[in-house]
Amino acid sequence: MIKAAIFDMDGTILDTVTDLTHAMNYAMGQAGHRCDFTGQDTRFFFGSGAKVAVRRALFTERGADADALLLVGTDKEPAESLALMEETERITAIFAPRYAAHCNEHTGPYPGIPAAIAVLRKAGIRTAVVSNKLDAAVQILVRDLFPSLFDVSVGERPEVQRKPAPDMLNTALSILGVSAEDAVYIGDTEIDLATAKNSGLPFLCVTWGFRSESYLRSLGVRWFAPDAEAMAKELLAYSGA
Repeated sequence: MIKAAIFDMDGTILDTVTDLTHAMNYAMGQAGHRCDFTGQDTRFFFGSGAKVAVRRALFTERGADADALLLVGTDKEPAESLALMEETERITAIFAPRYAAHCNEHTGPYPGIPAAIAVLRKAGIRTAVVSNKLDAAVQILVRDLFPSLFDVSVGERPEVQRKPAPDMLNTALSILGVSAEDAVYIGDTEIDLATAKNSGLPFLCVTWGFRSESYLRSLGVRWFAPDAEAMAKELLAYSGA
């Protein structure tokens, strides 16, 4: 049995779409940009941190299609998006405090998630959150919505390279005192898949998150959990074979 289960936050354990959408539209509007993005837009924007999400919103405003948006934040990012860096910084400076102050107004765990995590902990499995969400919001949400359910929570911080680099996961593993061979990473996006690969962890993908199952299967994901109870059962049964 594994010794640690490490979870992504947005789209994996928490439905954060409404609060993220409100904060994004507020920040974009305050900066004089389009500010009528929907929850579906937000699901597509987020996964690689706030700055990438803002840049995707700006790029969408300029008419970018879905394929181009997925390249934002990667080493194949289009020049048109890279040119938006300065404006991204300006909008993120509005977004960050706004979201931190309002991150828990319409946000809550997906059905069965707290109970599933409690089952894992009762079995002796240590638990952690590793998210590209701004660290201030991660700490607030873990404190308020998951009291005593996580041993470690790591959000986006200037001193730690964000996912899909392995640094955040390695930080959590080090604090937990668990090796990559004894842990599983659970997430919902292509960023989580890449993070698990870069960190040497198996990846369990949930089907209720920010990306579709068909899209994730096209990337090679084969291990899925359709609900929280199934997720816990898969993790308890996993032997590394």
